[in-house]
Amino acid sequence: MSKKNKIINILLNLICVILVIAGFTAFFAARWYIKKYGDIGFASILYTLNAGLNGTSSNLINDYLLNSLRPALMVSAVVIVILLLSINRTFSVKIKTKSGDKKLKLYPFSDKVSTVISAILFLVLTTIACFSVGIPEWAGSIIRKSSIYENEYIAPENTEILFPDKKRNLIYIYLESMETSYLSEDLGGAEPYNLIPELYQLAEENTNFSHNSGVGGWGVTQNTTWTVASMIAQTSGVPLSVPVNGNTLGNYKTILPGLCTIQDILHDAGYLQALMVGSDASFAGRDDYYLQHGTDYVYDLNSARNDGIVPSDYRVWWGMEDKHLFEYAKQKLTEMSESGQPFAFTMLTVDTHHIGGYKCDLCGNEYTENYENVIACSSRQTAAFVDWIKEQNFYEDTAIIICGDHLSMDAGYFSRNIDSEYDRHVYNCIINSSAKAENIKNRIITPMDMFPTALAAIGCQIDGERLGLGTNLFSGLETLAEKYGFDNFNAELAKHSDYYNNNFIKIKATAEE
Repeated sequence: MSKKNKIINILLNLICVILVIAGFTAFFAARWYIKKYGDIGFASILYTLNAGLNGTSSNLINDYLLNSLRPALMVSAVVIVILLLSINRTFSVKIKTKSGDKKLKLYPFSDKVSTVISAILFLVLTTIACFSVGIPEWAGSIIRKSSIYENEYIAPENTEILFPDKKRNLIYIYLESMETSYLSEDLGGAEPYNLIPELYQLAEENTNFSHNSGVGGWGVTQNTTWTVASMIAQTSGVPLSVPVNGNTLGNYKTILPGLCTIQDILHDAGYLQALMVGSDASFAGRDDYYLQHGTDYVYDLNSARNDGIVPSDYRVWWGMEDKHLFEYAKQKLTEMSESGQPFAFTMLTVDTHHIGGYKCDLCGNEYTENYENVIACSSRQTAAFVDWIKEQNFYEDTAIIICGDHLSMDAGYFSRNIDSEYDRHVYNCIINSSAKAENIKNRIITPMDMFPTALAAIGCQIDGERLGLGTNLFSGLETLAEKYGFDNFNAELAKHSDYYNNNFIKIKATAEE
């Protein structure tokens, strides 16, 4: 064999190895993702990969390495050995005939044939992976253009928003993966028992905007199904649409610089603002979004270490348990209330994050499922925190908003315990609001509606009662989801929008810099 042919064969063998490993890695990664997260859409995967994995739970990374990457490499190794050992070898098989035993020579694969087989295998495996995580649906939606923003978006910066003479404070609590499915069936939930009695009572005694006649919320809305996307939707009135022209949000100097958010509005109104999370705030760009839109301080695991809330080397789960987070929140809220400024404090819990949640020493053992014990514990801790707020001098002038960020991604728990036909909804509750609700039940709402609703809760008068794609739910006006129908409105949110890219992400401006 000539030197040239040897080089070609080596290259073909290398291509064969790469294709096999890539194919099985994609297949097992998609299989793992769907098993752990469920069907939440490809946009969430794309954004997470773009934003980086800094701050991700070590448990989740270890689970991926153990249950996705390891089997992918093991199966790849077996297939590669079979293909490479079959190259340029002959095998003899004895066959009995009427004239006696004969040897039949089986000719092996050539380098080219093995490469073709590996290419076919790669295409089959990646195609299965693509369909599993919803890439065809995602691609199909983004190649269609939407005019929803041109027709319906209300720019906050061009809208008259009047604050009351005495500005009221806002405490906004995002409860990780909190949904009304955790209620008992007789209360409209999907469980045989009520896992969140305290949160149910808060919603019953205060304001809860519901899809039914009881305690409910909003359903699955495109591009709001992961934490930072939901936080952006609830604070700006638009979902988080990931650009697909080769740019990523991480390439820009600011995240969605063209958006006017509730943080921007409160900043201009003289509010002192803070964000607090129990993990690394840089995960998925949460700190950047809040700081670049008017928030003064961001508190997270790192600052909690510096402030002595937890030891300097402390880390469990995604960072620190909610029991530490709530104590940290009390400390910072006390400081902010003494500043002489109206304040807006936002916090995000973490213990109820998938997979299975984190069971702290405050959690009980009432239920066989670990996740249920964590959910019940979150309900108790949140209610206790609200009770503490009510005892503070600043409570009289403070509205409290409690919302889930998105539906739980713990696909395993729901496949084991919840009827697949059950229509799941995200929890919400507003306490001590200035506004009085005219129509709170049997509504079709989305997280975008929380943007103007939150401002109304602290006494703001909004000209036209709409901001972004959201409607002030206290006003009783129909939401865009009610106007268009939920499915039709949702379909528009998934489509490509030049208006979104040019005005919120400012792709053109970035390209010119």
